[in-house]
Amino acid sequence: QVQLVESGGGLVQAGGSLRLSCVASVTIISLDVMGWYRQAPGKQRELVAGFTSGDNINYADSVKDRFTISRDNAKNTVYLQMNMLKPEDTAVYYCNADIITRFGVRLRGIWGQGTQVTVSS
Repeated sequence: QVQLVESGGGLVQAGGSLRLSCVASVTIISLDVMGWYRQAPGKQRELVAGFTSGDNINYADSVKDRFTISRDNAKNTVYLQMNMLKPEDTAVYYCNADIITRFGVRLRGIWGQGTQVTVSS
């Protein structure tokens, strides 16, 4: 079963940085429509940053100028660089993407298992 696997979460002090990575669990052709989401306790899952058609990028207002989404197509990996972290950034962060399998099948809207980010004050 093809899955997305996130890594890079952890505990960091306010003002610190983390870089999250997301990669498919098996060999694939490519990722598409990639995005990072987060869900804090008691809150709905929200979009943090994502690629749209034409390589445009959307950021949540709360993370603009602090977070950067990027991708390495050769490695089929998407990243989220998080700088100047705040306690309110504490959440489980999820990767979401369409996966183009090595058989050419598009699997739409695949979620990773999530990685915990905790920012202490």
